[in-house]
Amino acid sequence: MRPLSLGTRLSLLFAACSAAVSLLAGLFFNQASEAHFVELDRQRLAGELAVLRGLLDGVADQADLPGRLPAVREELARHPELSLHIIGGDGHLWFDSLPDSDPAALRTLEARNADGTRLVVRLNIAHHRHFLEDMQRMIWFGVGLSALATALLGAWAVRRSLRPLRRMGEVAGGISASSLTTRLEQDRQPAELAELAQAFNAMLARLEDAFARLSAFSADIAHELRTPLSNLLTQTQVTLSRPRALEEYREALHSNLEELQRLAQMVADMLLLAKADHGLLLPNREPLTLGTEIDTLLDYFAPLAEDAGIHLERRGDAQLMADRGMLLRALSNLLDNALRFTPAGGEIRLELTGTPSRLRLEVGNSGPAILPEQLPKLFDRFYRVDPARREGDGEHAGLGLALARSIVRAHGGEIRCESSEGWTRFILEFT
Repeated sequence: MRPLSLGTRLSLLFAACSAAVSLLAGLFFNQASEAHFVELDRQRLAGELAVLRGLLDGVADQADLPGRLPAVREELARHPELSLHIIGGDGHLWFDSLPDSDPAALRTLEARNADGTRLVVRLNIAHHRHFLEDMQRMIWFGVGLSALATALLGAWAVRRSLRPLRRMGEVAGGISASSLTTRLEQDRQPAELAELAQAFNAMLARLEDAFARLSAFSADIAHELRTPLSNLLTQTQVTLSRPRALEEYREALHSNLEELQRLAQMVADMLLLAKADHGLLLPNREPLTLGTEIDTLLDYFAPLAEDAGIHLERRGDAQLMADRGMLLRALSNLLDNALRFTPAGGEIRLELTGTPSRLRLEVGNSGPAILPEQLPKLFDRFYRVDPARREGDGEHAGLGLALARSIVRAHGGEIRCESSEGWTRFILEFT
């Protein structure tokens, strides 16, 4: 069964609250009216009883009663709703002015004389009961009418109040890849919806950014794959354009193999990034002595650094539970990046500092500083600080830093870049 709409729920709630308040007010008024009538009747009975006791003063025997009855009947005639009941001291009924009255419609007040005679004055309250019954019917009618009116007014007010929410639904329904720039006007939203509008706009901003990144990523993939594929096609077409010696075919195949290896590496890197994006990059942790691992890595890069006249240095040591292969891959990417951007005669320094709760690894290289506006983009896929290096650079596709960040985050760490005063530092922190 489909649940009731929010507007229907609020309308029914308003109607129920209005009916409950009206009913309580009506019952309170009914009780107050009845108590007021009871008090008036008692006062009237008391006054009339005093008058009748005066008229019957001195009657000690039933034989004395006939002489007083004319005055009693005259008094009762002035008040037709009143009746008198006289019971003697012996318990016998001496007089009853209205013997056929309904006891349920009477309110009585009794007085006893010194000789034991009892006077019972009775007041007919049928007109009071009719009034109270009519008032109860009016109360129920008012309760129903107020509930209906409140439900209708509540439905109108709720529908009007929920108009901004419907507007949000319309905006959300119209969102597409071509309209991610749409935003809700936060300043015109009610206070209760302002926070929701802000969160909605923030969500659209994130979607717009993610879509822009995805579009750029798709364009970059096409761009990066186009160059090696074009090289493969061109070289293969040239090789097959005429008969060649066996050695020429062998050289062409070796050249194609290099391009295919770069393509395979690029595809593997993108698959690794895709796994990281979906939380599927799970490191196989083991205790590592980072000083030893970094020294091994520096020995591998030493020939390249020596050819470029770059000095490599490690400072400090620390222990870390990490996946050896993944961590060395991230550090290799950082060292390769540092070697490419360190001028001849420069220096690359790796510094390790650790506490029981935090480990810091810094990979720094001397050289020109990176512009501040470029720092946030360094870890984007296919991004290069020097745009001129994009064309024809098949060896470095611009995925190294993105891979390094994914690996560091998979280990629960963070990586950032600082560049100033002739040094560029990539800082890795693990907790």
